Amino acid sequence: MINFPNCKINIGLQIIAKRKDGFHTIETLFVPVKGLCDILEIQESNQLQFTCSGLNAEHLITDNICVRAYQLLQNVYKLPPVHIFLHKNIPIGAGLGGGSSDGVSTLLLLNKLFDLQIKTEVLKSYAERLGSDCALFIENMISIGSMKGNVLQPIELFDLKEKYIYIIKPPIHINTAEAYTMVQPMKPSHSLKSLLQKPIYQWKNILYNDFEKWIFPKFPELQSIKGMLYDQGAIYASLSGSGSSLYGIFDALPMKIPSLNSDYFQWIGKL
Repeated sequence: MINFPNCKINIGLQIIAKRKDGFHTIETLFVPVKGLCDILEIQESNQLQFTCSGLNAEHLITDNICVRAYQLLQNVYKLPPVHIFLHKNIPIGAGLGGGSSDGVSTLLLLNKLFDLQIKTEVLKSYAERLGSDCALFIENMISIGSMKGNVLQPIELFDLKEKYIYIIKPPIHINTAEAYTMVQPMKPSHSLKSLLQKPIYQWKNILYNDFEKWIFPKFPELQSIKGMLYDQGAIYASLSGSGSSLYGIFDALPMKIPSLNSDYFQWIGKL
C-alpha cells in the first residue's frame, strides 16, 4: 500500500511565550504543499524492516519517525511486522515538515492496511505524540496552528488560490532547539488571523517569521535568497518554520534563479 506524504510551509510564525513544559506557544499558518511529496510504501513482512532512498537517506535509518509511528500503533493494536519503504523527495531539516508528514502517513497507511478503523480525533492524538506539527497532516488542510502548533483551526484563504510557489533550500543546517533558545517570545499586537484577512499584496510588510530575526544574521545567505525571491517577483517570501528553506509565492510561474549553486534544492509548483 502506497501513500505520498506532502510537505507544508509556514506563513507567519509568531513565538508568543515559553511554556512550562519546555515548548513554546506559537501562532502560524500551515499551508500544505501537495505537489512536493515523499513516497511511502508499507507491506506485511516476516519482520519489521525500514529502508530509505532519495535525499539524505543515509541520515534517516536510525530512529526514524515512520518506525516510531508503527511502534506507537503496534503497542496498542498488536500489529504484525511490516516492511516500510520511504523515498525522500522533501529535503530534511528544511522547516517543510517532511518528517512529520512521513510519520503521519505511516499512521494513516497502517490504519487502512489493517482496517483498524481509528477515528480522526484519535489519529490526531497519536500524531501529537510524534511531534508538535504532526496533527496538521491528518486532515491536511490550510490551518492556523496555535499552542505548540497542535491546535488547528482550518481557514480558507482565497488569496492563495491559483498561486505558484518556489522553494529553495541551501545546504545549511539549523538546529531547531537552538533556534528556539535564541528567539525572544513576545505577544504580538495583532492576531495572525486578523493579519491574514489583509490582501496578500500587503503580507510582505505585516507577516513575519520570528525565527528570521535570529537566523538571518547568523546565516546572511538565507536573507540574500529571500531578497532574490522578491527580485524574481514574489508577492510574499519567507523562511519556513525554523528550517533553512525559503519560499516565494507568485502570481505567475516563476523562472529558476540561475545564479544559485547546483547543491541547492529547488522546487517550483502550484499551491
